Amino acid sequence: MIADVASNLPRLPEPAAPAWLKLPVHWPAQADLIDFCQHMSPGMAALLILLGVIYLLFGFKVFKALVLLNSAAVGAAVGFVIGQKSEMCLPLMVLCGFVAATITWPLMKWAVAVTGGVFGALVGASIWHTFNLDPQFAWAGAMIGLILFGLTSFILFRGSVMMYMSLQGSVMLVFGILGMIFKYQEVAPKVSQMMLLKHFMLPMALFITTVIGMIYQHHRAAVAPAGKK
Repeated sequence: MIADVASNLPRLPEPAAPAWLKLPVHWPAQADLIDFCQHMSPGMAALLILLGVIYLLFGFKVFKALVLLNSAAVGAAVGFVIGQKSEMCLPLMVLCGFVAATITWPLMKWAVAVTGGVFGALVGASIWHTFNLDPQFAWAGAMIGLILFGLTSFILFRGSVMMYMSLQGSVMLVFGILGMIFKYQEVAPKVSQMMLLKHFMLPMALFITTVIGMIYQHHRAAVAPAGKK
């Protein structure tokens, strides 16, 4: 009797995975990134801008908290993917995020190296595709970037942290600004067409923003001891 009643109860639909959790079936081209920004919600764009400014301007000063935030976000994403199959998304997101952050804290230098390796792999694969090399061997460019950035984290820890935080902040800030711009119908078509025709615009914006963030963080880190004295 109870089984019959339970079978007749309406089942709640399983939560759909957010767009940022869906893995692309191919390496995202610039058109895919622009399409992502066009469909970005205003709240997501504002959050990216806020986090981008924090990573860019204060990345080195609070890098431990930001690395923990990255680890917790990755852990929560893994928990969401696992939880979709067991209908326990929220508990597993909280649990996996907490476990990832807990493991990261005592292994901070290794976590920075892993962060650098991930960024290096993405940069290496992006450069490989930018120069129109064979896409089947893009993994070679990714491995070169992973090894280079990962080893640099142990050799130049201070500079590596500034670079990684600035790079992540520039990506967040630029994508967040584009997401906001595309909400204005008068400007969106012109900006989209310009970026699709001039492929160097997006990489140049990311590079310039990253360099500005590194210079600013280096300046603040250089003058901080003198100010304390």
